[in-house]
Amino acid sequence: MGRVFIKSRIKIELIDTLKETVTKVIQQAGSLKDCKYADIRLGIHETKYANAEDGKAKGMGEDATISFGVRVLAGEMSAWGYYAQSLGERESNSKSIHKILTLGIKRAYARAVANASKKAEFKSLAPSLTAVNLARIDVCTDTINAIFDEDPRNVSLKEALTLGTKISGEMRGVCNDVQYAYVDIHTGVNRELFCSTEGSCIDQSYALTQGMISVVAQKSGGIPEVCHDYMGDLRGWEVFKGKNVYKQSFGDFALLRTRETLELTEAEFLPATKEPVVVITNPHFNALLVHEIVGHPTEADRALKLETAYAGRSWLFRDFHDNELGKQIASPLVTAYSDPSINGYGHFKYDMEGTPGKRINLIENGILRGFMNGREYAAILNHPPNGSMRATEPNYVPIVRMTNTVFANGNKNPDEILAEVKDGYYVVNHRIPSISESRENFRISAQKVFKIENGKITKLYRQGGITADSKDFLMNVDAVGNDFEVFPIPNCGKGQPMQVMRVGNGGPTLRSKARLTGH
Repeated sequence: MGRVFIKSRIKIELIDTLKETVTKVIQQAGSLKDCKYADIRLGIHETKYANAEDGKAKGMGEDATISFGVRVLAGEMSAWGYYAQSLGERESNSKSIHKILTLGIKRAYARAVANASKKAEFKSLAPSLTAVNLARIDVCTDTINAIFDEDPRNVSLKEALTLGTKISGEMRGVCNDVQYAYVDIHTGVNRELFCSTEGSCIDQSYALTQGMISVVAQKSGGIPEVCHDYMGDLRGWEVFKGKNVYKQSFGDFALLRTRETLELTEAEFLPATKEPVVVITNPHFNALLVHEIVGHPTEADRALKLETAYAGRSWLFRDFHDNELGKQIASPLVTAYSDPSINGYGHFKYDMEGTPGKRINLIENGILRGFMNGREYAAILNHPPNGSMRATEPNYVPIVRMTNTVFANGNKNPDEILAEVKDGYYVVNHRIPSISESRENFRISAQKVFKIENGKITKLYRQGGITADSKDFLMNVDAVGNDFEVFPIPNCGKGQPMQVMRVGNGGPTLRSKARLTGH
């Protein structure tokens, strides 16, 4: 077996003993000269993992991390100052935490004052520089407990490793054409405390259980076919036993993906088309589609060009006088929203500014209605704050991120949508995106594509996908299914330094037009 890593544990219950300390430090921050606002996020993540390959154990381990982040808004021409740090077990007592957090506040405050001073100095040369203002929110005090049937912390490493080894062995054993099978298992509980000078004190805990499979299949002398996919939810070990979007055990999910990958090794390569054709995209494919062409361009920091250097701009907002707000950007059948209250990787009650999360109608019957925002961006846009600020861990600065961002459910049976197509293609399960800088067009590959003839699926193709202008695709949607699902997207990257975030994406079956990509 490979590496085994076990670290002496810091437990999430430690936060119970640190709440008073954090509250005292944040109260002191409010007395600093010209301090407009400050907050502290303190978090503990307890995790376990195991991985296996081809029926053989590769590694397992458990870890617990504690970190914090401080934001201070200060200065006459107010600006942000940040400070963050990861801590060790020796620093996790109340006395040490008080000292370290107090130092963190001082450093963040000094940086805020220095930034405010520089803004004032260059104001004459850059009139667009302004003081940072925060939209008002209700002050909240709340505790949110993790939800699970089987506590991840009670799962033994042996049980996790045994499961991964068994599943990877079963995948490899499906047939000789399976060249490689890998399984990664992750489970744990995250707890974060948020306190601000406004008086908010929010204690949130969430469980996480996730499985990843990777399989390579190849016929003798043929071109290999590869599949990577994830199962997961913000719940406990029960996720692997069928409490997930697929309603399958992790083992059954892994074997299904293995057999699908094998089936593709015998399929022809999808031919590309020069002109758009009728395409039906399934909910799994639409998870990545909505992520790329609706989710990212409706993040307010992109729209305001504050993420441009790291992640691009938005096709929906060129400037305050030239944008798509209130305009038709999709078929009247299309509604898209972001909602942290529903189940999925983007679920939470409060974001990392203490703003209650709520459903945001991004596109309503084809009309662009708004953006996901944080308090600063809400003030700039003169929109209500909607609780979309998130960070991978407390020692990262919160930025605007998707939550559970989806196409809304329709009212048509997917079988009817398919039966109405005389000549078209059924695009199943997403693989890899290639997106323009402002997300105004896309190319997304699919796990598999089927030919549709006279309302029936006929031929299977491999290694293809679709491409279109984003607005054209959305405007051409002429059918929306009633088979809504939310899928886990565990690897959404954004920010500098890069933050990899788990988000939920999905929707129902859609029918539109796009060009095929392939060979």
